[in-house]
This record gives sequence, structure tokens and C-alpha cells, in this order.
Amino acid sequence: MGNKKKRIKNNNLIQLGLSLIIIFLINLISYYVFTRIDLTSEKRYTLSKSTKNYLKQVDDAICFNVYLEGDFPAEYKRLRMETKEMLDEFRAYNDNIQYRFINPSEGTDKKKIRSTQEQLIKKGLQPTSVQVNTADKNSHQIIFPCALVTYKEKELPVQLLLNKLGSPADQVLNNSIQNLEYSLINAVRKIIVKEKPRIGFIEGHGELDNTRMADILYSLSDYYSVERVKIDGKIKSLMMRGTKEKPLMNKYAAIVIAKPDSAFEEKDKYFIDQFVMHGGKVLWLLNPVVAEMDSLRKSPGETIGYGRDLNLDDMLFKYGVRINTNLILDLTALPIPFVTGQSGGQPQIDLVPWYYFPIIIPTSKHPIVNNLNAISFEFTSTIDTVGGKGIKKTVLLATSAYSKAVNTPTRISLDIMNQQPDERLYNMPNLPVAVLLEGKFESVYQNRVPRSIFGDKESFDFKEISAPSKMIVISGGDVIRNQIEKKSGRPYPLGYDQYTNQTFGNKDFILNCVDYLCDDSGMLAIRSRELKMRILDKSYIEKNKFTIQLLNTLLPILLIVLYGIIQLFFRKRRFTHKKLTN
Repeated sequence: MGNKKKRIKNNNLIQLGLSLIIIFLINLISYYVFTRIDLTSEKRYTLSKSTKNYLKQVDDAICFNVYLEGDFPAEYKRLRMETKEMLDEFRAYNDNIQYRFINPSEGTDKKKIRSTQEQLIKKGLQPTSVQVNTADKNSHQIIFPCALVTYKEKELPVQLLLNKLGSPADQVLNNSIQNLEYSLINAVRKIIVKEKPRIGFIEGHGELDNTRMADILYSLSDYYSVERVKIDGKIKSLMMRGTKEKPLMNKYAAIVIAKPDSAFEEKDKYFIDQFVMHGGKVLWLLNPVVAEMDSLRKSPGETIGYGRDLNLDDMLFKYGVRINTNLILDLTALPIPFVTGQSGGQPQIDLVPWYYFPIIIPTSKHPIVNNLNAISFEFTSTIDTVGGKGIKKTVLLATSAYSKAVNTPTRISLDIMNQQPDERLYNMPNLPVAVLLEGKFESVYQNRVPRSIFGDKESFDFKEISAPSKMIVISGGDVIRNQIEKKSGRPYPLGYDQYTNQTFGNKDFILNCVDYLCDDSGMLAIRSRELKMRILDKSYIEKNKFTIQLLNTLLPILLIVLYGIIQLFFRKRRFTHKKLTN
């Protein structure tokens, strides 16, 4: 009997020793070989390859000061929890990632709290007013669903709550959580960037000036080296001498042509064409119709919209699109100030939808526009996809179900705002206004001899078919134009409308377009991720509150008791069987 006990004791000691050795080896291996297992269905906690690459580049401490601390509604606590978990994921891949959660409303000194909040607003953080409902009363609370990222001597604001026009609060919250990885890693990418790709904004054909594009030029400069480029019939404007194998090389990763108002000379077209043939990317923002609000204000409330000749139709047709010389009217439109009557001898001004300014709500799941806020257009036209053999054409943005297009020349009058629209006339739904083209493009000069344009003065590495490339065509140059404050002349952020005080998704759309053209599609893939909402039914919980509480209290106890009874039963049965055998 004594030997048996000793043998059992030795076996137990051996098992314990082996267990400790296995645990030690697992810890040793995990120290050198990092791995994580994500068991969620949508791989919620699996970071993308782009995110991991950017995290590897962080060579010094980078700190996230997150202002989601305090007593606020449950949905914002969820955003706080998800933010913390995402930052934990970041830190698991790089120890330089640090974070802390701060309550900007902590304390009893109201003056100090107000001063802290004002400082955060000056640093670029946007507060949100939240309604708090309690049994006693309803109140409003100011919170900052934002973060400040610091790296070396740089500081960068990050908005964690991404408001979307017309979306309910729970959907806004879910979209924000879906975009957490993008929002946070984009801040990392922005603050650590060293070598920037070059972007060229074409000028010389009446394109928008720096003031009208101030905000997007400033925003792009965080990621790219932005330059204004005048082609002026010179090959060196867009290209440079290369190697024997590749005599000509592009200077820029992409070029932007923003709302030109005059025709392109053939030489300039040729160099843009060859820029594309050598793999260059182009963002076209074109208005084929002359129509401006300034003309309406100067004349007695009406003007004529007529076609504008940019001398680009043949080139765009060859690449796969045609921008029509018409104007779109959409019942989903931006309101503008309009005199609706008199009050006390003074004109009464109200905001009335101006159907020539469509608000485009993205419905495509393409990474460029997925989860974007509504985008504001002005005097835009329809785009047809044509020709372009072998070119993949993707409609990124289209009008609402209640829209129509009128051919030019056409009378544009403010009187339309005095009339109730007939929905039956707005019977041309989903008119394309932004199209992505991808593939091998054919040169518009494919069957022409370049010397017929240039004579014998220059030699060219002429290409008839491009390397795989892409371009985006948008039928509205004002998408990239920011508004200007009249008194100070200060540019507003792109997408902000000074009359409605709403911010549309124009800036994010343009940034996404440039990122996609410059092959940073990994960042956009992060943005397009979708997480399923698993929201509790609040009304059901309220009705069955007592039952749920009872189940949550008693069920675990009952399960433990049941497990004990089953264990006792099998143990008793085993010992009874041993006695009978002996």
C-alpha cells in the first residue's frame, strides 16, 4: 500500500514538473516568436498588413492622449473600450506605442474646465454635445471623442467619432468603431512620414488657385510633396530623363487637374497623355458647363448655362469616359440662403434646397468611398462610360433616386426655389458623377505621328499603350474647392458649408482618391472594413429586466451545483465499480 502511494506521489511530481517545463518553454518561445489568435468572425482584432508596416516604422515613443474618460452614456463607453483595445493591439506590435485616457471635465472648478476645453478646441479637437437621460432629469454634456497624438516634437489631433449626415446615432458609432484602426494608424502614418511622394497640381488653363484649394493643399502636404506645375508645352514639366532602358520617367506619382476654364493646347495634352502612358495617375475634376453662382447674383436671379470647350473630349473618350454638357438637378440638394418674403419691412432669408447643388451620399462599397460622409457638388454633369477597351470602369459616386439632367444651353433661375418640385419629373436616378478607370490605357495619339504636332525639334520616347495605371474622373471641380470667409478672406476647411454649418465628406473623398491613385490602397482597405453591430434590444431589456437579472444571478450557481452533482455521481459510480471488481 505504501509503495502504491509513493508511486502515485512520484507520478504527480513528474506531471507537475513536466507542466512547469512546458509552461516555461511556451513562454520562452512566445518571447521570441510573436503570435496572436483572433477568434472573432470578422477578424475584429487582426491588424492589417499596412498597419503592421507603419507600426514597425515607429522608432521612438508615440503617445495617444485619449479624451474619452469620465461618466458618459454607454455608447461612448463602448467607443472608449474599443479604442483602448485597438491601442493595446498596436502596443502588442510595438512597445513605443503609449496611451493614456484623460477626463477634460474632471474637477469642480468650472472656469478651469472651460479653459481646458478651449485649449483642446484650439488644438483641433471637435467636442460633441450628448444628451444624458436620467430618472430625475435630462441634461446635455460636452465630451471630446478625440485624441491628441504626440511624436518627438509633433502633435496631431484625431477625431474618433465620425459623424455622417443623416445617419442615426448607433450607425455613426458603429462606423466610428469600424474606422478606429484607420483613424489611429492614419495618425501614425501622418506623424512619422519622412519621404513624401510628389503630387503635381496643373495650372495654366484657369484652374483653381491656391486660395480656393488652400485646405486640400495643406492636408495633402502631410503625406505628399505638393507642387503647382505649369506644362507650357515643355516635356520637362511632367517628365525627366531616365536610364537607357527607360529614357523618360515621370516626375510625379500623380497629377491633379482642378476645374480648368480654358482649352488645353495640343502640346499640353500630349505630355499629359504620355505621362499616363508612362504609368502616371491623374485626378480629373472638370466642369464641362459654364455656370457660376456669381453670375446669378449679379444678374436679376438668372443666368444661362452653356458648354465649355476644354479640348479634352477626345482624350477622355479614348481612356473610357465622356462628360456630357448637361446639368444635374437633384432633390437631395444643399440649401442656400434665399429671400422667401418680408418681415417688418426687412427681407426674410431662409435656407432653401438649390437643386443644382446635389448632395451625393456614397452607396458603393469601393474603399475610396465606403463609409464616407455625404459629398457636396455644385453645377455638376453626368458621366458616361464608353470605349476604353480593357479598362475597368467603377462608378464611385452617383445621384439620388430623384434626379434629372437638362441639356445645355439652359436657363438657370432662382425662381425654381419658389416652386414645389414635381417628383415625377425627377425620374433619372443614379446618374454617375465620379468614375474610376483602371487598366492599360491607349494613347489618344496612337495613330498619329507626334512630329506632326512638334516638328523635328524634339525627340520622344513615345508610347502607344500604358503600363497598368488608373485615373479618376469627377464631373465637378468645386468638389475640391473650399469656401472663403468674406470678412477675413480666410479659407474654411474643405467640405464645410458656412450657411448650413455642416461639414461634408469632400476632404476625405479627395484624400482617398489621391491615396488610391498613389497605390496606398492598403490604407483604404483598412477603411473599408465592416464590423457587425451586436446591439442589445433596449426595449426588451426594460420589459424583462427582473427575469434577466434573476437568470444572470441564479443560472451560474445552478450550473456549478449541477456540475458538482454530475461529478459526485460519476465518482461514486467509479468507486462502486472498483469495489465490485476487487
